[in-house]
Amino acid sequence: MLEYNEISVKKCIIYEGEPYEVLSSHVFRKQQRKPVNATKLRNLVTGRVVEHSFHQNEKAEEADIEKRQEKFLFANKGAYWFCEPKNPANRFTIEASSLGDTARFLQQNMLVDVKLFEDKYIGVALPIKMDLKVTEAAPGIRGDTAQGGTKTVTLETGATLNVPLFVQEGDIITVNTETGDYVSRGGK
Repeated sequence: MLEYNEISVKKCIIYEGEPYEVLSSHVFRKQQRKPVNATKLRNLVTGRVVEHSFHQNEKAEEADIEKRQEKFLFANKGAYWFCEPKNPANRFTIEASSLGDTARFLQQNMLVDVKLFEDKYIGVALPIKMDLKVTEAAPGIRGDTAQGGTKTVTLETGATLNVPLFVQEGDIITVNTETGDYVSRGGK
């Protein structure tokens, strides 16, 4: 069991009988009152985000999330298909709502950690930084840099991203999968 002030970012808890990931947490005291932990929680099954304040006398059960390495096959009509690396015939799907924003960085035949809660597949854990190839990039327009000089490119996974003007088509760039931001440029 977690005390109210131990419920912090990236922890998984059981709230209303379902697993939730803590997206943000802020412990504060309002005037002469007792401390409160104001949290923002994301349901790992449905993807719904809720806000809840845990008071000093409340506790939360930590969710037992198991991780298993699986291979991503393909996406079709809002369902993402995976299989066991050693047994491709044993396939399963995860709905797009459970994967959230991380789905846009999945590559075919990529090994990922799949999250399980009570033998149900509820999401994937990608590496924090991934190297991806730029497949489409408009040329950078010189002189249009008053606001930092960025342009939108398309990656090999189909995701679009804002990057600096010097990134060209065919470049390998490093992307932060948690925030969806450009980190650095690699080689060609």
